[in-house]
Amino acid sequence: MQITNISEAKAQLSKLIEKVIAGEDIIIGKAGKPVARLVRYENNRQQRKPGALKGRIKIAEDFDDLPDDIAEVFGMEGK
Repeated sequence: MQITNISEAKAQLSKLIEKVIAGEDIIIGKAGKPVARLVRYENNRQQRKPGALKGRIKIAEDFDDLPDDIAEVFGMEGK
């Protein structure tokens, strides 16, 4: 694991990225204290499947009805 300061990281970002691609973690410090870590990005998200919740979600019959007290606040009473 390589430790570098912010100014060195700015000057050598391309080299640091190549090290991260190779599997190395890079710690970036400020005033001698670690503040950030560069690690290889792993895309572990599964592809979304449309309709996966079909039949599992129920919407109340009065979902679109505006309660009287809220309608009053917006000046919509009686509409």
